[in-house]
Amino acid sequence: MSRRRIPLGIALLATATSVATVLVSQPAGAGSADSGSDFAGTPAAAVAASPAALSALQRDLGLSEEAAISRLAAESRAGDVDRRIRERLGESLGGTWYDARGEKLVVAITDPADAAAVRAAGATPQRVTHSEKVLRTAVRRLDGAGERAPDEVSGWRTDPVGNTVVVRYRSASDKAARAFVQATGVRTDLVRYERVREAPRPLIDVVGGNRYWTSKYGCSVGFTVNGGFVSAGHCGEVGETTTQPSGRFKGSSFPGDDMAYVQVNAGNTLVPAVNRYRNNERVNVAGSREALVGASICRSGGTTGWHCGTIKSWDSSVDYGEYGQVTELLETNVCAESGDSGGSAIAGQQAQGVTSGGSGDCKQGGTTWFQPVNEILQTYKVTLATRSGPSSRQ
Repeated sequence: MSRRRIPLGIALLATATSVATVLVSQPAGAGSADSGSDFAGTPAAAVAASPAALSALQRDLGLSEEAAISRLAAESRAGDVDRRIRERLGESLGGTWYDARGEKLVVAITDPADAAAVRAAGATPQRVTHSEKVLRTAVRRLDGAGERAPDEVSGWRTDPVGNTVVVRYRSASDKAARAFVQATGVRTDLVRYERVREAPRPLIDVVGGNRYWTSKYGCSVGFTVNGGFVSAGHCGEVGETTTQPSGRFKGSSFPGDDMAYVQVNAGNTLVPAVNRYRNNERVNVAGSREALVGASICRSGGTTGWHCGTIKSWDSSVDYGEYGQVTELLETNVCAESGDSGGSAIAGQQAQGVTSGGSGDCKQGGTTWFQPVNEILQTYKVTLATRSGPSSRQ
């Protein structure tokens, strides 16, 4: 499918707020150009949840300040346990997720003999039928048949909580979706069908505001890296120039992926932070450790500002209709609207991804997808700009 250029609108994202609240052990990445920090690796460092993040979690997830602090600390502990469990269980792992109500990591196991090891690690085992590898293999098979997906099918994802592959459809009946799955050869017992109200779309708009511009459109900075910043691929093609800041697209991929790297010109200051869109507050970026399914996540974009929700899947595929299919996305229930494309998704102070597209809006809620940031960093061989400390002001 040929690349389609789409109007995109969004704003530049920057640093954080004021005082450290929750200290957790997280990997820290490197610093920004022109910001006093250097671009190194990702050693472990104590980082704090900013007041900005706590405020947004209280607003969007209905938490008290105490509950928000407790949740962030529990999510960090669960992430540490998750990495150890994955090394231990290997292919018998059925998946993992964070249980917000119980403030614990749940580990799906296909072998009952693994239950003791899971409990010993501090997690809760749950017996399931299918391994994570089986579910992801099914999603890859659907990805391979994506060009043949009917218009009624808008995407698919792994669902570790349900131990299924969820196929989304937007018609009155799931008949076309079932026929598509059957034609791919994916086992029908792996699949659950989910009706959605709206079709996903790249979140695009041409709107005035604080953003960067191509010759045609406006879009948001995702995260700063050495020499420039990363954003969504549908924001511009390789060779296109940008203004505010001035630069040029050195890498871009869409559809398939939705990622881009923009190299900025001399004189621009790269700030390792995300715009909080409130009282000139910014959230500092400390690294890019992936959060768990079920964990909280916040998003920043030029149209709707700063909003939070939870992670639903790290392996979601989306069909944007005439614009094409994008695979292996981060799916969340954070709201977003046209004009938020390319912006930052961050969990605590850990970069997660850049906004690709979504359905719904910030009045009724919806689903938003993000291109994982670590894949962008690896693809373009760039290093995330980071800064110690929870927050700052412009």
